Amino acid sequence: MTRVLILNGPNLNLLGTRQPEVYGSETLEMIEDRCRRHGTTLGVEVSCFQSNHEGALLDQIHAAKGTHAGIILNAGAYTHTSVALMDAIYSVELPTIEVHLSNIHAREAFRQTSYISKAVIGQICGFGSFGYLLALDALVQHCSGKQDP
Repeated sequence: MTRVLILNGPNLNLLGTRQPEVYGSETLEMIEDRCRRHGTTLGVEVSCFQSNHEGALLDQIHAAKGTHAGIILNAGAYTHTSVALMDAIYSVELPTIEVHLSNIHAREAFRQTSYISKAVIGQICGFGSFGYLLALDALVQHCSGKQDP
């Protein structure tokens, strides 16, 4: 079975209580459970990891090489600051999709810059937790080679 890694960065462990008007009312556990169930319908095994520490996220990206077909990454605030995450994505050469619950392009100017977007195959933002399911669909389609022109 194909394996997909979903990584979540800083403060995403507070989903459900942190600014629900921006990030929604679902907890991270609820989102991860939906992703695992959706992965099952797609024939993929979904593993999830969250950390508030950049190095732990880097370690997970490195460990995914050879064990996962791709990565879905919501790097949280590290999106706007981390050259290290961008370099790690480039280094493992795994298709990666960037996900954000809110539309980062409609928010504060500093949130509109994504260092990791340069290294990913695509970005999904502004659809709340549904964005993770869209990313799973897109990643599975990408890995299967069945892409529309």
